[in-house]
Amino acid sequence: MTWLDDIRWDRDGLVPAIAQERGSGDVLMLAWMNREALARTAELGQAVYWSRSRRRLWHKGEESGHFQQVHAIRLDCDNDAVLLEVTQLGHEPGIACHTGRHSCFFQRHENGAWSTVEPVLKQPDSIYG
Repeated sequence: MTWLDDIRWDRDGLVPAIAQERGSGDVLMLAWMNREALARTAELGQAVYWSRSRRRLWHKGEESGHFQQVHAIRLDCDNDAVLLEVTQLGHEPGIACHTGRHSCFFQRHENGAWSTVEPVLKQPDSIYG
């Protein structure tokens, strides 16, 4: 039995993973991890996720250069969600979202609609070409 066995994986063998910026506490993104992704993250010290759309491991930053250095891995009280304490690398300020924004949580509910509340720091076509 290993530390990975303590996690309550869903029926697809996944666990949600929240990336939170060290220092600011900003929630940058939510992604998914399988056992291999979490083990690789712990081994490398950089975030590796499971891409549900691509059906493969995804080393955050492999295409964009916006890697996530992992300082701590935490498990919630129900053992069914992971929190990564990260430093977002590759652009200053850090870009975690494929839309070129600091955080994937850039929309806020206001007056019955969603409002964009964070600017694009770098155009996605210049990141992904």
